[in-house]
Amino acid sequence: MKKIKRKLLLALAASLAVAGVTIPAVQPAFAASLVEVTNFGSNPGGMRMHVYVPDSRPANPAIVVAMHGCGGSGPGFYSGSEFASLANQYGFIVIYPSAMQEAGFGRCFDTWSDAAKRRDGGSDPVSIMSMVAYAVLQYGGDANRVFATGSSSGGMMTQHMLALYPDRFKAGASFMGVPFNCFANAADYPPGSSQCTGGGMNRTPQQWGDAVRQVNPSFTGTRPRVQLWHGTSDTLVPYSLLQESIEQWTNVHGLGQTPTSSDTPQANWNRRRYADASGTVRVEALSIQGAGHSLPSSGMAAAAVAFFGLTSGPSTPPSPSTPASPSPSPSPSAPASPSPSPSPSAPPGTGSCRVASVIDAWNNGLVENITITNTGSAAVNGWSLVFTLPGGQAITSGWNAVYAPTSGQVTARNLAYNAAIPAGGSVSLGFQATHTGNTAKPASFTLNGAACAIA
Repeated sequence: MKKIKRKLLLALAASLAVAGVTIPAVQPAFAASLVEVTNFGSNPGGMRMHVYVPDSRPANPAIVVAMHGCGGSGPGFYSGSEFASLANQYGFIVIYPSAMQEAGFGRCFDTWSDAAKRRDGGSDPVSIMSMVAYAVLQYGGDANRVFATGSSSGGMMTQHMLALYPDRFKAGASFMGVPFNCFANAADYPPGSSQCTGGGMNRTPQQWGDAVRQVNPSFTGTRPRVQLWHGTSDTLVPYSLLQESIEQWTNVHGLGQTPTSSDTPQANWNRRRYADASGTVRVEALSIQGAGHSLPSSGMAAAAVAFFGLTSGPSTPPSPSTPASPSPSPSPSAPASPSPSPSPSAPPGTGSCRVASVIDAWNNGLVENITITNTGSAAVNGWSLVFTLPGGQAITSGWNAVYAPTSGQVTARNLAYNAAIPAGGSVSLGFQATHTGNTAKPASFTLNGAACAIA
């Protein structure tokens, strides 16, 4: 059996080598902490790779590729989402790629270039497949159980990778993404000025399906299952694109446009399921009532992992080295609604926090990405960040925090999954806002009542 397994891994390595993916001959370093891997193979996207390998895992663990939104990073998505704590529970590996393509909203995953739209054509998709190959050979990952997930730009890349590599990915969960080939070219990106995300994108299911099939016309295997998430109040990536994604993937799977079932697994979660003749759900779409561009929030990662079928693995307590987030339920019907955590800890003290912010503005809108770094010697357990928006700016949606009010002096409070900021650690958050001409940043920030340095 071991010889057969080794032959399968060598065959995978050979096929990846043909595609320009090389595997470095180094020994794995198993540790329950986030580790950066350099020299992981062919990297035309110039990306960075971080990987989380739980201490408790089966001999051939599944692999989940978890991708951040524009302006984020792999380490930021590690600390700001629940996938690492779920990996501890269920024994799978998590790869956290960091995009390096500057695209108006900070660094985003390339889903627009001609190279990125071709299988093994180059750019970010080839870099991501190199990371997967590395995890298979260096950590013993199961090449037949590889999954993709991501938020915003990462959600777009999730659908992108499922289209390019249907033989390599078992399933995907796309949060606030767009259909494959929605962006015509680099000129149609970023979302703020894009035809794709301008609110009028409307192709037929056949047209969307053809876009996927044309990537690899000879493919006759089983396509990856797809889970799609979108907030009904999302204005950056319009909620209407959820329907376009449904049309694409149901058509790819040869399914009709009428759900085979629908339910409300949790308050404000409306779920539509599209099953094949055997009853297997091939496409699942969740509309989150009232949510803006702010997914995934508490419990949604657990629902994605359950959709992947990974909740039957080993169940072990979370490692202290992972982000301090509550243990979510493995069932998609059980996770709690997004909510702030208990009251923040005592102020960390003046000079023990640093805030960096980046603004991308267009016409009468803007996006601000904020990174809080705890420069003190003690962990922060629960936080509130206070800042004053310049005149004329008003928040319309946000992510990784609860914002109130929407203009003037604003307080951003943590959600349940990102309450802790360890000493030396960081947390990322952000929001979309309208403006009347003033696109300046807030002049100051206070964390739990203490003034922060401005990076």
